[in-house]
Amino acid sequence: MMSSEEKESKEGLIEFYSSYRELFEFFCNNTTIHGAIRLVCSRNNRMKTAFWLVLFLVTFGLLYWQFALLFGQYFSYPVSITVNVNSDKMFFPAVTVCTLNPYRYQVILEDLEQLDRDTQETLYTLYGYNVTGVQGRVPTSRRKREARAPLRHPFEKIPIGESVHRRARSVATNDSEAVEVKRRDFNFGFKLCNETGGDCFYKTYSSGVDAIREWYRFQYINILARVPIQENIEEAQLANFIFACRFNEEHCLNEGNFKHFHHAIYGNCYTFNHNRSESETWNSSMPGIKNGLTLVLRTDQYDYIPLLSTVAGARVLVHGHKEPAFLDDGGFNIQPGVETSIGMRKESVSRLGGDYSDCTEDGSDIPVKNLFNSEYTQQVCVRSCFQAIMVERCGCAYAFYPLPEGAEFCDYEKHKSWGHCFYKLNKALGAHQLGCFAKCRKPCHLVDYQLNAGYSRWPTKVSENWVLQTLSKSNTTKRDGVAKLNLYFEEMNYKNIKESATINMVMLLSLMGSQWSLWFGSSVLSVVEMLELVFDIIAIGTIILLHRYYTRKNMSLEEPGGVPPTDPSYGQREQQNSQILRNVPSQSQMRVVADITPPPAYETLDLRSLGGNSSRNSSIRSYASHHGEAGWRGE
Repeated sequence: MMSSEEKESKEGLIEFYSSYRELFEFFCNNTTIHGAIRLVCSRNNRMKTAFWLVLFLVTFGLLYWQFALLFGQYFSYPVSITVNVNSDKMFFPAVTVCTLNPYRYQVILEDLEQLDRDTQETLYTLYGYNVTGVQGRVPTSRRKREARAPLRHPFEKIPIGESVHRRARSVATNDSEAVEVKRRDFNFGFKLCNETGGDCFYKTYSSGVDAIREWYRFQYINILARVPIQENIEEAQLANFIFACRFNEEHCLNEGNFKHFHHAIYGNCYTFNHNRSESETWNSSMPGIKNGLTLVLRTDQYDYIPLLSTVAGARVLVHGHKEPAFLDDGGFNIQPGVETSIGMRKESVSRLGGDYSDCTEDGSDIPVKNLFNSEYTQQVCVRSCFQAIMVERCGCAYAFYPLPEGAEFCDYEKHKSWGHCFYKLNKALGAHQLGCFAKCRKPCHLVDYQLNAGYSRWPTKVSENWVLQTLSKSNTTKRDGVAKLNLYFEEMNYKNIKESATINMVMLLSLMGSQWSLWFGSSVLSVVEMLELVFDIIAIGTIILLHRYYTRKNMSLEEPGGVPPTDPSYGQREQQNSQILRNVPSQSQMRVVADITPPPAYETLDLRSLGGNSSRNSSIRSYASHHGEAGWRGE
């Protein structure tokens, strides 16, 4: 059997301390946190107790200040950049080459000839340049002035500081004064207005050459809108543009290795190694020119449109296998009669998504429809976004971008103010006011190629004759009609730039543990002790509040005027007690009876008789008294 003392000393399943003082004394005596025991050991010395208490609180505050800094740094999501240099077999990038010779569709040939004649007159007025046809396909017999409707948005010379509400002079008018190229009295451009004509501005340039090229380009884009979507292009033979193709010393001039498309400015374009399966993609395992791509291109200039392209040669762009060719952004021109060698270095970038950056994995979470049917890039998204806004605000689509479903390309015969709308939107896009750059986030994974170029005369004077004759199998090809291009990897090492979290969860816990050990010299179990202390404080506080609440409630029930709740059995006991009290006289009545009892008869001195009567009367009083008390007690 367990003694009562052992029962009292045995702890229950859940017990709380009787006071906060007892709780803190137990914690300070038993905790593993350094310095806490000093609060108890030095309690007889109030000065030391106060010193250790202040020191403990200051240290505790500094610890959680450091914790706040750590959490602030963690939730700012910083990243670290890791650069790895890998060496492995690499896939060769896609290479696009263009002829710089836009195709003249038969459907719009008459419109283009009229545009060339107007341009010829403009050039003669500006510079006194008398050309027999701006380009070779306009017959000389058709250069005479004919009765026809003038082009919309004519080219004008605009006095510097001229207001849009004043009349600018057209360069086609017969002014007595000649316009000189070096004069600074005039700017050159053309006027654009909205539907009502209330909002107008001049698209002006200080250089007449730049101004007339932009004006010709604007008119050319407008004419392209009249070409049916399904119009067939009389595609020239691949061999008419690319004389020779070799990759890794292997012949590669066949249509299966190139994909053709037509660009309105850069002409017929051919892309090598584009959008092929991984097993069919050309790759390099060695650096150097012999292990790369070599192309010999035809660069004849007799059929060029000079106002669209003022350079000779070919346009080249190096890009990803599944990316569209944006020749205006990253392309470069190669010169005729020159061998151009391009050394490449590959770089891959991997960004962290989610909270660490606003990049996108594949563009599926971007609220812009991809119109290019290609892999997601930021430029693909921006152009798709601009085209969508163009259709929404201008009512038509820009001719150089894919046509959205249900839309049509801009033509001022149908959309009179599209030029005004287009240039306004283009300016707003450059100023980041359309929201396209906010919607179109950078891709998380990106491959880029750093290019280094070298040039040399090709072919040399000594070998010029036989090289040109071998390439064209005739004597018609000149040195300025051919160009050679070499593309290769300079080395097989490539950089892999990768982002990683500067502070992840593991590092955060490690830093917090280091700070805890620095300020308190304890471990995770000490943190549990602190949590237990907090729980005990809350529990004791809750118990005290509940006790006070019920105490006040009971006191309010005992105040005067308060009606306590009735007990059902109380009425029955009350009736029983009242019946007993009716049958048994009260104590006061018994006293009266005892007082008025007549004295005994002294006629006889018989003690037994006297004693008997006395005993009898005493027994009656005792019996009555007994039953009276029993009735009051409820027995």
